[in-house]
Amino acid sequence: MYFCRYPSPLGNLILAEEEDAIVYCQWEDTIDEQKVAKWTEDKEQNSVLLTEACRQLTEYFTHKRKTLNLPMRLNGTPFQLLAWEGLRQIPYGETLSYTGLARQIGREKAARAVGNANHHNPLMVIIPCHRVVASNGELGGYAGGTARKAWLLEKEKGNNKL
Repeated sequence: MYFCRYPSPLGNLILAEEEDAIVYCQWEDTIDEQKVAKWTEDKEQNSVLLTEACRQLTEYFTHKRKTLNLPMRLNGTPFQLLAWEGLRQIPYGETLSYTGLARQIGREKAARAVGNANHHNPLMVIIPCHRVVASNGELGGYAGGTARKAWLLEKEKGNNKL
């Protein structure tokens, strides 16, 4: 496994690649310290794919890219995989409610389960779970913190300039 730190405007993202696929992208300050320590022991090792992922993230954060097109491998339950695929269908700059996402994936009564799947999204930013909000328009939760979620949503609306 290869991993790297990407210094985003919102803090470091830890990315991991395994067998030519991105398998992990999380905010460093939200990761279990033991996992970070193990990776630190192994030392950061960059790869062609991680270099490309960092390039695409830079383009995303500087308003030059709306989607990240990277090979990825997701491990989750069948419902999580379905919900994460639904997240990828939400257009840049738009939001969808948890209920709306549940409806979109054909599980109309599973809004809470959608929220739970979002919480376990292994590829923050790459799979845009920040685009899902509460039915009343409030932000709802975000594993990276609601301040980051608000910033990402404003950035995608064109309101944040770096």
